[in-house]
Amino acid sequence: MLDNWQEKTILAPGVHDPLSARIVERLGFDLVYMGGAATSLGKLGLADFGLATATENIENARSIARVTTLPLVADMDNGYGNALNTMRTIRDCIRAGVSGTHIEDQVIPKRCGHLKGKRVIPLEEMVGKVKAAKRVIREEDPDFVLIARTDARGAAGEGLDSAIKRLKAYRAAGADMVFADGLLSKKELERVGREAGAPTVFHPTAISPRLSIDECNEVGCGMVIYPFASVHTASVAAWDFLARLKKVDTRAQVEFERKHRKHPLADLRKLFDLGGLEELQGFEREFLPAKEVEDRYSESIGL
Repeated sequence: MLDNWQEKTILAPGVHDPLSARIVERLGFDLVYMGGAATSLGKLGLADFGLATATENIENARSIARVTTLPLVADMDNGYGNALNTMRTIRDCIRAGVSGTHIEDQVIPKRCGHLKGKRVIPLEEMVGKVKAAKRVIREEDPDFVLIARTDARGAAGEGLDSAIKRLKAYRAAGADMVFADGLLSKKELERVGREAGAPTVFHPTAISPRLSIDECNEVGCGMVIYPFASVHTASVAAWDFLARLKKVDTRAQVEFERKHRKHPLADLRKLFDLGGLEELQGFEREFLPAKEVEDRYSESIGL
């Protein structure tokens, strides 16, 4: 996909857990993306304020990679330390089944790139992180994709010129793609694409413009990520249902089932099938004693 990004910008829908990754694959997408903010919200119930650890993010990525055949790109924040910490982070990502990641140049603790209060480390320090990451990639998996991200556009004392300078240096250090988070206009994205010397990543959310895939492709964007695609929409849906449940109790469940009766996930059985129920039952028939399977299913009641 990366080899052909100029013809087709990569669309990367965001997930926060394995079940949402299954939905992405079932719907026919080519790639799945795990955002750091989505992981922090979905797994810890905490805003993206640098509180999620390397272990927590990598374990979430491992759980997602385990249930999908799609390549997984995972946000690994700032590598969780210096160049040596970054080396371990990249190695652990590769061994967890991740296909690519982006690391950023924010100080520790970091925060969401669309929040105020960002600061970045010296350019030279981040170049060292990129080079260190590439050393591990050459050793472990040369096909692993490294995306170097800068948050300099909106960081204190920085700006767009600083962001572009950094991306050029990160590309020269070996990054496969570059990512300037928190851009404010299509013109800014166009300039980054023209001057950075590498396929770029864009995030049409929060303070950034809502550009289409075609618009992004026109200005040299290789990948568009939607980090909140699952966690935000799921949270809104859960909020609305639970608010209704509090008001009318079981009637909310009846209304929900009636409203979604033709949905691919209309009932509990279909939801379980999304989670691999049919496959698991097939394994029972294949590997358990036939008498045990017969007893389980002939003498029980259920879906």
